[in-house]
Amino acid sequence: MNTLEVLAKPFVKRLFVARFISNFGNGMGPIALAFGILALPNGSANMLGLVLGVTTIFFLIMAPFGGVVADKYGRARMVGITDMAAGLALFVQVAYFATGDVPLWVLLITNGFFGLMWGIFWPAFTGVIPAVVPEAGLQKGNALNSFVANLGIILGAAAAGILIDIFGVAFTLAIDAASFFIAGVLVFSFRHLTPRIEHSENTVLDDLRHGWKVFISFRWIVIIVGAFSFIVMCWAAAENVLGPLIALEHFNGPKSWSFVISAESAGLIVGSLIAIKVKPKFPMRFLMLSSFTITFYIWSLAKPQSLLLIASGAFLFGITLDLWGTLWYTALQRKVPRESLSRVASFDAMGSRPMEVAATLRASPLDAFFSVALPLAKPGMVTAAILSFAHTVGEFGVVLMIGGNIPGKTRVVSTEIYGHVEAMEYAQAHVLAAGMLVFSFVVLLALALMNRRQRQVP
Repeated sequence: MNTLEVLAKPFVKRLFVARFISNFGNGMGPIALAFGILALPNGSANMLGLVLGVTTIFFLIMAPFGGVVADKYGRARMVGITDMAAGLALFVQVAYFATGDVPLWVLLITNGFFGLMWGIFWPAFTGVIPAVVPEAGLQKGNALNSFVANLGIILGAAAAGILIDIFGVAFTLAIDAASFFIAGVLVFSFRHLTPRIEHSENTVLDDLRHGWKVFISFRWIVIIVGAFSFIVMCWAAAENVLGPLIALEHFNGPKSWSFVISAESAGLIVGSLIAIKVKPKFPMRFLMLSSFTITFYIWSLAKPQSLLLIASGAFLFGITLDLWGTLWYTALQRKVPRESLSRVASFDAMGSRPMEVAATLRASPLDAFFSVALPLAKPGMVTAAILSFAHTVGEFGVVLMIGGNIPGKTRVVSTEIYGHVEAMEYAQAHVLAAGMLVFSFVVLLALALMNRRQRQVP
């Protein structure tokens, strides 16, 4: 299926127009919000990081349920509703920025609400494209979607610096809010393509549990999500917080950073065009090998000697990022059962978001690993430890082969039991076996109580 055939399908053009309008606002919104916060009397990098972090935190809260809501009540319907609701929330910010004084609580509430809506929007939107584009044209459909979205971002980012300079932050944010509302109305108009489930006996938790089982059943999805989490950790803080600060301190403020974001968006467009034509034999391997471009981008921000160098890094990273998105979502849409797609997309989105929260709040990669990744992995590590203990507590074959059975030196309880059984001293063997059983029970009970107590700690 060629590009014109994809565009000829009903509602495809309307979907892409909505994406262009929404992302035109998205191109301006982050730039306007960043410089608007930094320009406040109490504005700072910490405040900016906190506001951006709150958005992502509330996204994480809603994301697991967002896929369930989208699958149950209709994906296009929820995309439209969340876009319109997010637009209304942004208009509240506009009203406060127009006064020149924006309390921190207003920023936290509005951006928190935006995160909630985004947590529903993203898994829902992942399932909209397969509803309007045939499977044979999925990669082209995803590439075209990326193209129009990135075109909107680059034009919005290019316009942001000029609009902020001439009309101010409030006006620029108002355009962003209007773009969300208009895009929501357009997508809501073809909500019948992804109908809601009228009769379902499953609870929200049942649907959530089913989505998780489908997600972990695809090993390659879990591996790629883990790898991309690390990439996001490296990239998010550098671009979201460090970038605007560098633009203020070393270059020409909003105009300079708008130029960098425009360069990244141009890279995204080039990546979209490449994705329309290129079909790598092993797309996931291709994605992992292409991730080196982030190194150059972060290095250019760490050594802000030239705005052109930073923009070049952003451009290359944009190409990689778009290829990531197009090939990745095409793979998900083709391999994951259609009825579970939004729920799986929820867990996909959640994989990288905790690391993005930490990065945006200016945590170092080491801090993020020990304070975010490691605690999140703790239940799995504890489970693995328990299973390993249960398996090895009675193991004697490997111990006997490696350490022998030397009294007072390498003899352990398991080999001692083996020795008693070999000598037909069954009573002594039974006593030791009973002791090991009691010991194992006490250890496992202690671990269970410890984990239960930790889960109850707020």
